Amino acid sequence: MLDKYRREKPKDLDQKFHQAHEEVFEEIDCLDCANCCKTTSPIFMMSDIDRMAKSLKLAPGIFIEKYLYLDADNDYVLKSSPCPFLLDDNTCLVYEDRPKACKEYPHTNRKKMHQITQLTWKNSMICPAVTRILEKLRVIT
Repeated sequence: MLDKYRREKPKDLDQKFHQAHEEVFEEIDCLDCANCCKTTSPIFMMSDIDRMAKSLKLAPGIFIEKYLYLDADNDYVLKSSPCPFLLDDNTCLVYEDRPKACKEYPHTNRKKMHQITQLTWKNSMICPAVTRILEKLRVIT
């Protein structure tokens, strides 16, 4: 199904994803799940690290040492799951300063969706909202 989406006009595919994204997120509250925070790590850019370290009153180097490591792709990711900033009520301790990747997750309302169909498929294994978005798209197309 996702291969079929890559053959669509990018603007048409974006429009379908964005419509489904809006509909699904009117119904779903991420705080009911927080599976993304429990099972995966965002990629931390240096701007994310600097902002979060400042928020936590840590030097960026200390923040990296305490929470992150460089993965095989040379990206900074969390050392552990669930995310150390996830609170018991599924809210985020650093929500206002969270990484860009967290702000954009599950990436179903971005432009050029045809470029991330494999990521979208992987995210459907983690995020019930992505699964519902893909189900809606299957009905639409």
